Amino acid sequence: MKAVGVVRKLDSLGRYVLPKELRSRLNIDIGDSLEVFVDGNSILLRKYEPYCIFCNEVKDVNYYKGKNVCSRCMGELKG
Repeated sequence: MKAVGVVRKLDSLGRYVLPKELRSRLNIDIGDSLEVFVDGNSILLRKYEPYCIFCNEVKDVNYYKGKNVCSRCMGELKG
């Protein structure tokens, strides 16, 4: 993991502001969703992109019966 040299405090509601430079570098825009992961004592934030539950592809993903499935896997499922 790479440190970016930014230290910020949580506000009274537990919120943390991501610096503009970091959001720009990672292509995170206002309204984007972030996934939160915990690894031991570390917190990892990642821009959420829906991915196929079978192959983890993030392109051409459709929501089908409560799951994200890409077109290629959907074609394979249809036979």
